[in-house]
Amino acid sequence: MSRPVVLKALWGAAVLVLVAGCSSGDSSGGSGERPGTAPPASVSASASASASASTSASGAASPGARVSVAGTLTEGLKSPWGLAQLPGGDLLVSSRDERTITRVDGRSGAKTPLGEVPGVVPDGEGGLMGLAVRDGWVYAYLTAASDNRIVRMRYGGGDGDRLGAPEPVLTGIPKGTVHNGGRIAFGPDGMLYAGTGETGVTGLAQDRASLGGKILRMTPEGRPAPGNPFPDSVVYTYGHRNVQGIAWDADGRLWAAEFGQNTWDELNLIEPGKNYGWPEAEGQAGREGFVDPVAQWPTSEASPSGIAYARGAIWMAALRGERLWRVPLSGTERSGDPEAFLSGEYGRLRTVLAGGDGRLWLVSSETDTRGTPEPGDDRILRLEVR
Repeated sequence: MSRPVVLKALWGAAVLVLVAGCSSGDSSGGSGERPGTAPPASVSASASASASASTSASGAASPGARVSVAGTLTEGLKSPWGLAQLPGGDLLVSSRDERTITRVDGRSGAKTPLGEVPGVVPDGEGGLMGLAVRDGWVYAYLTAASDNRIVRMRYGGGDGDRLGAPEPVLTGIPKGTVHNGGRIAFGPDGMLYAGTGETGVTGLAQDRASLGGKILRMTPEGRPAPGNPFPDSVVYTYGHRNVQGIAWDADGRLWAAEFGQNTWDELNLIEPGKNYGWPEAEGQAGREGFVDPVAQWPTSEASPSGIAYARGAIWMAALRGERLWRVPLSGTERSGDPEAFLSGEYGRLRTVLAGGDGRLWLVSSETDTRGTPEPGDDRILRLEVR
């Protein structure tokens, strides 16, 4: 599939003009995916590779890395958001706005609707979002009438099985029209992690009594996990604006992608108890008491959502940037500049998931009210990394 990149760019420019004419800024936090914020006049070295590194589906940004689209697993998805892999290799995908979960055959791409999740109230960037699977349970991060919350549902995984009734795992995560976070995943330690947003109320990010603007760590039942940095709390790190990507590298280190406001989007190495700066700092501020990101991008080139680890690098799906970023790692540091792949080929990219053996699953996000859908959107792509 090849998109009319020039036309999309012109359409994006028109949107920028319209937004500029309707809004005086983003002082309240605005849209977590910022269709109308302008890039800064200068960029950091961590983002400067984008102009020369962008490639087609069959190309790569450098001789040291290559990613190819092996095919489309399935298409015709509506507002897909969360993606989780079942033990047998099939996938579960959530629809943010339709409140449904669908099983996708990992070989044929055949779709089996599993039903609507009760209690989901889609609004703006909220709805049925992240998914995780463990021990016969499907976990979901969702927006309810009063809050964002994590629930779990029994699911046997066999033909004809249906989702059980949702049971609350963690409630009371602040909700808003924007900045709801929503990604969940089980770590190598068996604990459940969640990325949340500050809902546009920036002060929540620094308030350790709030669950907004945080990375949370809990037991599968929703209790504070052993070894958490703050007593009797599920809060693991704070000072975040809107975390939608979490993944672990080969050594078990946690990484997170975060939406910036007007200047920098971030990839952070996550350490328990640390303060990641928002709203006092955005990007590499070099201020005492705050952790600087390992990589940063102008907001026009990223708007990062899901991330995954494969072949020695973090892979980051970019919404507004409409590309897949690769960040090579060496321990806790970058081992080179980020590289961009698939620029403009598939539109907005929401979720990337490691499938093992160098395979990635990549989910587009053109039907989320902010894209320009084409026939077949949205889709799950098979990527091979070499």
